[in-house]
Amino acid sequence: MYGFRIVEQLQKIDEDIKREQLKYHHKRVLVSKEFTFDAAHHLHCYEGKCKNLHGHTYKVVLGLSGFVDERGITIDFAEIKEIWKTDIEIYLDHRYLNETLPPMNTTAENIVVWIYEQMNKALQKEDKQKQENGIRVEFVRLYETPTSYAEARREWMEIE
Repeated sequence: MYGFRIVEQLQKIDEDIKREQLKYHHKRVLVSKEFTFDAAHHLHCYEGKCKNLHGHTYKVVLGLSGFVDERGITIDFAEIKEIWKTDIEIYLDHRYLNETLPPMNTTAENIVVWIYEQMNKALQKEDKQKQENGIRVEFVRLYETPTSYAEARREWMEIE
């Protein structure tokens, strides 16, 4: 029944599907997008190789949640990418993190919280539609190596 076939006619809005059907549900949904960046740093007050200047190819996983709009979209992946590119990546990619980030020890634990804060701040200043859809940062995961990561979660960030 569901074997390979060529679609003969594309579904047409307002003919085959009504606009009010595009929003299938009223549930909160988590969407996630990954990015990588290359950066150099070194750690202070640390005895080990990482006290020396060195670099990583970091991987960031952003998890955002919200309710879908009338089209059934929580937040467009392209919008997440735009926020990443304009508000966050410019401080990280091919940078010396000790110089471009606020004064801190550039540990994965500190950097992941900074990324979380920047993403959260960017969403606050975004358009009214995102606020109406309740778009919020749920987590940020920062891989320093393929097997080592630090994570910041919304429920932890709200506890001060």
